[in-house]
Amino acid sequence: MEKLAKQVLICSLLMALVLLSCPIIMSQEVEDESEFNYDVKSEIGPFNWGDIKPEWSKCKNGSMQSPIDLLNERVQIVSHLGTLQMNYRPSNATLKNRGHDIKLAWLAGTSYLQINGTQYVLKQFHWHSPSEHTIDGKRLDLELHMVHETPSGQTAVIGMLYKVGTVPDPFLALLTKHLVTISNSTGAEKDVGVMDPRLVKISISGTQYYRYVGSLTTPPCTEDVSWTILREMRSVSREQIRLLREAVHDDSGVNARPLQPINNRFVLLNKPKDPR
Repeated sequence: MEKLAKQVLICSLLMALVLLSCPIIMSQEVEDESEFNYDVKSEIGPFNWGDIKPEWSKCKNGSMQSPIDLLNERVQIVSHLGTLQMNYRPSNATLKNRGHDIKLAWLAGTSYLQINGTQYVLKQFHWHSPSEHTIDGKRLDLELHMVHETPSGQTAVIGMLYKVGTVPDPFLALLTKHLVTISNSTGAEKDVGVMDPRLVKISISGTQYYRYVGSLTTPPCTEDVSWTILREMRSVSREQIRLLREAVHDDSGVNARPLQPINNRFVLLNKPKDPR
């Protein structure tokens, strides 16, 4: 037990050092998604993203790429990461059809996530179907990415996984009529008024989550991204997933990048200790 505790401590310290030493580079995803697609047989598909532009080279030769498989046998279980330190507030937002996904951008910059003393401002939500990250090799039906950035360009993403159920996702339900408005028109953007990111209903207290250092899952595939994947799975309706996919009308049917090699990275699973 003592040896295992030391290994976990070393893993945690190394991960903290990586996050604290992130280079100051702008890591934003591309807004024009017409230059790549998700067809694995295409010349501009995910296996060729790194050859399309020099600045996308990380998609091909990066060593800390995302998404990954969160294999239970691989993760280190810890309890010291604590609850997620989130301070979300309502803000005006816009919904945009980016060609392969739908992005909800928060305009005020008043919501943030704090990790290791660094404050990351909530910038946008977007959705992937099926999920990009897998649990023990299994893809879920949908994945929400909540993207946060610092003024210097460091990025932290919270991922939320969904499976199809009888209960629709209440947050997506608020966007239904707006999704219809921007459907089938790449680049279309609509002001959706004041939205509250807290309505995604993240359970702050006692949340179990995976934490690792990876990359953006779309070009330019920038690395040193702090990933937090919530272990709790949510329910979404099949109709809601269909609307998200049909709105972008990209003919691919999916917008999930293939799994990437772990390359000996540390993956932590934060599980609060039983108070008993």
